[in-house]
Amino acid sequence: MRSRRDAARVLRQTVGDAVKAQPRAVARAAAWSAVEAVPTAVFGRAVGETVDAFRTGRTAQAAIWLAVLSLAAAAGAFGSRRLYPALAEIVEPFRDDLVRRVADGALRRSLNGRPDTGAVARLTHQVEIVRDTFGGLLVIVRGFLFATGAALIGLVTLMPEVALLVVPPLVLGLVLFGAVFGAAAVRQRALVVGEEEIAERTTALAEGLRDAVACGGEDAIRAELGAAVEAQAAAGRAVARFAALRAVSLAVSGWLPLLLLLAAAPWLMRRGATPGVLIGALTYVLHGLQPALRTLVHGMGGSGLRLAVTLARILETSAPAPPARPDAASPVAGAPAVELRGVSFAYGEGARPVIEDLDLVIPSGDHLAVVGPSGIGKSTLAALVAGLVSPTAGEVLVEGHPPGDPDRRVLIPQEAYVFSGTLRDNLAYYAPDAAPEQVERAADEIGLARLAERLGGYGAQLVPADLSEADRQLVALCRAFLAPQPIVILDEAAYRLDASAEARAEEAFARRPGTLIVIAHRISSAARARRVLVLDGTRAQLGRHAELPAVSPLYRDLIGRWEARSPGGSEPAGLLGDPDGVDPVLRADLAVDSGQMVADGADRQDEVLGDLRRGRAT
Repeated sequence: MRSRRDAARVLRQTVGDAVKAQPRAVARAAAWSAVEAVPTAVFGRAVGETVDAFRTGRTAQAAIWLAVLSLAAAAGAFGSRRLYPALAEIVEPFRDDLVRRVADGALRRSLNGRPDTGAVARLTHQVEIVRDTFGGLLVIVRGFLFATGAALIGLVTLMPEVALLVVPPLVLGLVLFGAVFGAAAVRQRALVVGEEEIAERTTALAEGLRDAVACGGEDAIRAELGAAVEAQAAAGRAVARFAALRAVSLAVSGWLPLLLLLAAAPWLMRRGATPGVLIGALTYVLHGLQPALRTLVHGMGGSGLRLAVTLARILETSAPAPPARPDAASPVAGAPAVELRGVSFAYGEGARPVIEDLDLVIPSGDHLAVVGPSGIGKSTLAALVAGLVSPTAGEVLVEGHPPGDPDRRVLIPQEAYVFSGTLRDNLAYYAPDAAPEQVERAADEIGLARLAERLGGYGAQLVPADLSEADRQLVALCRAFLAPQPIVILDEAAYRLDASAEARAEEAFARRPGTLIVIAHRISSAARARRVLVLDGTRAQLGRHAELPAVSPLYRDLIGRWEARSPGGSEPAGLLGDPDGVDPVLRADLAVDSGQMVADGADRQDEVLGDLRRGRAT
């Protein structure tokens, strides 16, 4: 019973929300629907008057009524033509809202460690079902209401007693159909859930097919998947059986009024009904009520049922539409830029914490580098500060408030995003009011000016697929540099750049007002930072680059690994001691980069070293 109520409630709420969201479009649709229903309102009356006029020899009056009927048909066609653009203004925003809900819900579940493979079926097949059926539902319900209302008005103008014979069976049939609709919704929901289950099972089967064959699990997988397919087929057969019950409701509401009119004809004629009145009443039932009822019963029993159940499924598995965000609160006086109090985080229940009982204070204006082995939790820390995930224990505060406010921070992840549009649009995405001079100055600071020149200027149209990963990272870095947010988080956002380009970008961010958090890809990022946070899986150590090797074996080991890969491998740790005037830590970075430059030859490495020396000399 709860599923029946849920389907009806979701359907009513959907229509109600659509009406509230687009009041002007709904008003236009109602007005043109009234124009479209003019032929239905006139048809029975015109037929009845024409019959009586011809029967009594009033040919001219009969011709007038036929002309009125022709004009009504032309008006109805015009109203129908103008109706559909108004309906589209209601349907398309509704579809867009559903897509946002599905995508947001899938992302939130994935961030919480529960990948949502069923979202693909909802985002593609199910959302399109909802879009198409919602549009069809508007056409059906609107047509039924206006056509039935026009037919009943026409019946009343013919003879009020005729309307009294038609209305009771009409209401009875609609009540019966409502009961059938609720029962069928339960079976339709099983059909939709089964579709998602098959999609998830198929995805898992495709990913683990080799392992399943190697372990001899083909029979078990075949039986499990076959059971799901059979359950889906049984649900489909159950839905189909309700078509017969829909036919009963249609017979009661559409055909019973016709039988009552024929049976009551003698009584009506004794009360003054003419043959034209009877024929006009039958015309209203046969050509007004019955087509509208047939469309309603078959449409709602098919597409309307799918809409109610599919929409309920989408909404219960997707995130709700985000409420309007209030203006950002001012930073708490004296609060640090970021504060973590006893924060722990694990991906899923029972999983080992990635971050455990971490206390951290990042003052406003600080430049912090976060280092540690791969998979130790550096990107997780960035996500916690950005508010993309919530801690399983403890508290995260950004300027004294819970994280997640996009007006406080900007996060640039490892995979940089560039959208189709001009280069200027991409760079000024977070600062749309930035003047052209500001954009160009930021590009010079980050080191993007040469790329802008190669692309054809800041007004050039970008094709993301034509850009290298390093180019995309430069665009994303410049976008963050221009952003007004006071806190910038770079999660290995420059790992595709060579060491000199990364150094130039990070030094530009260090000069930028605000707080900088860098998830380090190279040890030189730590050397440039004011403070370094070392994550080692059991505890975190915070200090300066020159001090940490004495107290952190992991940090000492990390520096040693980089120095071992540097030319000669004998430079001392720290910022001095390089005979060529280049920091040994930076030389280690360049040595690693040179492994990626082998195809370009040794000249490229010398060029980078020369650029770096010249930059340090200035």
